[in-house]
This record gives sequence, structure tokens and C-alpha cells, in this order.
Amino acid sequence: MSAAAPAPQPGLPQAGLPLAPAPGPAPRLARWRAQTSLEWRLLMTNGEQVLLTLVIPLVALVAVTQLGLADLDAATPGIMALAVLSSAFTATAIATGFERRSGVLKYLGSTPLSRSGLLVGKVAATAAVIVVQLLLIGGAAALMGWQPAAASPPVLLLTVALGTAALGSWGFALAGLLRAEATLAVANGIFLLLMLAGGTVLPTGRLPGPLAAVVELLPSAALGDALRALLDPALAGAGQPWRDLVVLAIWAVTGTAVAIRTFRWE
Repeated sequence: MSAAAPAPQPGLPQAGLPLAPAPGPAPRLARWRAQTSLEWRLLMTNGEQVLLTLVIPLVALVAVTQLGLADLDAATPGIMALAVLSSAFTATAIATGFERRSGVLKYLGSTPLSRSGLLVGKVAATAAVIVVQLLLIGGAAALMGWQPAAASPPVLLLTVALGTAALGSWGFALAGLLRAEATLAVANGIFLLLMLAGGTVLPTGRLPGPLAAVVELLPSAALGDALRALLDPALAGAGQPWRDLVVLAIWAVTGTAVAIRTFRWE
């Protein structure tokens, strides 16, 4: 009688299994998901970024309404636009600029992560932060008596997504063109300029005629006016802000193209 075949030992490779090495990067979606998770953790553990993205918009909401610059119905959508501006443009530009100076981007450049992958990770993580911002601002405004208009959820989601992509891509492009210190100064300067006269907090209709015609073409104004058209009860029935959405889409496409083309890892 022949001896029985030995039982397979756990943990040892079995005959017929492919044992050849299979080098190569992880799938693209897996790389994007990992980078998004990393960017989220970096944003949530940076005290200065939390101050910029969460505290300042809430303070601005109280200040604008208490100083009588705008009523609560008009101020809340404007402050939401300001929150998107602070996170998508200013925070992205500053963080990316200093990541390059510290060598973080040079390290990422040695991995299979591409320029588009880094951009996707930053924009996706920023979008998650913006969701938290909008919920906090909406909750604070509701406690103050805000009753928004019944906006179309798909159009509202599209507006926030296009605004995030438009402002985020140009923040990424700015960090790719300038040194970290210059990015810090320019990004903060643009933020203050757009906050005061960029159609975010206050509608473009309150600006002088020639200036309003120019500001309406900016992504900050398009986002602010679109959110007011969707959420301000006084503007209910005026129709969907398709013109503003087209402006945001153009800025998003051109900003993404410029960011991918001009970005440098070091």
C-alpha cells in the first residue's frame, strides 16, 4: 500500500499557486483614496487651518448680521461662499506651498502618485472639510432664525462641487507657480480682496456698475450669487443660476489644466 500524501502545511506556498513577483503601482482609485485620507488628516490636525476654515466664517456670519451689512437670509449664503473660498483656495494654496518647501511633495513625486492624483486627493479632502463647514454655518444660522429657500438639492450640490473645483484648482496652481512665502502672501491677499469686493459675502449688485460687471466673472462672485439665488428666500422663483454655474465650470476646467501643466514637485 502506498503511503498517503502529506497534508499541506498552513502558511507554506502550495503547488500550482502563482509565486512570481508582480511589481507595479496600486490601482489609480486606491492611490487617490489613500491620498485623500492623508490630506483629510493633515487638514484636521492643523490648528491654523481649522481657524481659517471653521472659526473665521462663523465669526464673519455674526459680524455681518450684527453690523447690519446684510440680513441673515442674504448673509448666510455669502458666508458659505466665503467658507468654500477659504478652504478650497487659500488653505490649499498655503498648505501645498509649504509642503513643497519641506520636501513632502518631493517625496510624493517619487511614488506612483501623479500630479492629477495629488490634485484629486486635495480637492476631495477639501470637499469633505467644506461639507463640515456648510453644516456648521447652516446650523449656526438656523439658531439665529435663518429659514432658507427650498433649493433644488442636485443644483445646490453641483454649485458647491463646481465652486470647490474652480477655487481649489487655482489654489493648487498658485502654489505650483510661487515659492511658499510668496504663496502665503498672495493667497491671503487674494482672500481678503475677494472677501471684501469679490462677490462672496456681499452680492455683486451692491458694487458700482463697472466693477460689478468685472466681478461677476470671478469664481468667488459666481459661487456667492449662485448660493444666494438658491438659498435666499427673497430670490425664490428667480430660476436656477445657470449662468453662474457656467462661469464656475469654465474656471474649474481652466484651473485644472493650468495646475496640472505648471505644477512642480520641488
